[in-house]
Amino acid sequence: MLMRAPKESGSWTWDLDDVAEPGLGSMLVIAGRMSVVLEKYDLLVPASLEWDWFEAGKGTLSVSSRLNIAARSLGDPALADGLRACRPTGHPQAEIGGILVLGSGAWFDANGARHREDRLVELLLTSNQVGAWAELSVFHDVWGQCDFRGEPQPIIHATNAPRLASALQELDHVLGVAAEPGDPTFHGRAEGYGLGAPDIIDGLGPDLTNATRG
Repeated sequence: MLMRAPKESGSWTWDLDDVAEPGLGSMLVIAGRMSVVLEKYDLLVPASLEWDWFEAGKGTLSVSSRLNIAARSLGDPALADGLRACRPTGHPQAEIGGILVLGSGAWFDANGARHREDRLVELLLTSNQVGAWAELSVFHDVWGQCDFRGEPQPIIHATNAPRLASALQELDHVLGVAAEPGDPTFHGRAEGYGLGAPDIIDGLGPDLTNATRG
């Protein structure tokens, strides 16, 4: 299992206000279109959806739901009703906040061996009073020029980062809007269609292992 940072090492956001209708059904359709691209590059094979509930005037509730979707299409018109059917009984006015699409993806080690990793990338779609947007986040070091220990990893970077870059560029095309890099964190930053290069001192990048977990 790869070490996973508690905060993203890179994220990209697409503003959907001008390209998609607001609402749950529309977000699921967009999620389906994005998942086709991510699955093409074996970055995310959707397995489940997670979301929080909120109420107007109250904000986010301390209630979350999860729905396993298996081979079910995210574009299935009945899926939105399935999510709404999970509404907590004590909150009949509760609405769905952001939808997190979860599943596994593939990465390649320095020997070219292929491995599957749960939540290799995460896809979040949100539609509310503020607007509609999608966000793709990564939390592992296989996309960077150095691992979390600061050791350069040119082979791992060369066999993984190009797939992520290609997927991000194709998502721009599919959505009809360019991604904006998310805010940097202690664990890394998005730059273009990849992660920004770390500062190299005496041949090593920063050691982030005190802030990562397996």
